[in-house]
Amino acid sequence: MPKMTFILKDGSRKEVDAPLGLSVLEIAHRNHIDIEGACEGSLACSTCHVIVDKAWFDKLGEASEDEEDMLDLAFGLTHTSRLGCQIRMSEELDGLVVKLPAATRNMMVDK
Repeated sequence: MPKMTFILKDGSRKEVDAPLGLSVLEIAHRNHIDIEGACEGSLACSTCHVIVDKAWFDKLGEASEDEEDMLDLAFGLTHTSRLGCQIRMSEELDGLVVKLPAATRNMMVDK
C-alpha cells in the first residue's frame, strides 16, 4: 500500500496509507486530518489547499486552469501549492509529503 505524509498545522507529521486512485483530500478525511474540503472536491473552493513538498511537486501533473483560479483564492499560497482534491495517488507518488497551510479561506460560507 502506498503511503503519504501530512505535515500538520502544529508541525507534527502523520504518515498514512494512501490507496491508489484516491485524492489527497479523500485520504485526509479517511485519516481524520483537518482539511475542510467545503465543496467536496468539485473544484469550487480552496479549502483543501495543501503545500506540496518541493521534492514531490514536479512529479505532479500540471494544475488545470480551474485549479489555478481556485488557488488564487487560497490563504498562504506558495509556489508548490495545490488543491488536495486534484492530486490523485499513484505508484509514482508513493511517499508524497504535503503540508497543511496555517489557515484556509472558505468563500462558500454564507455571510
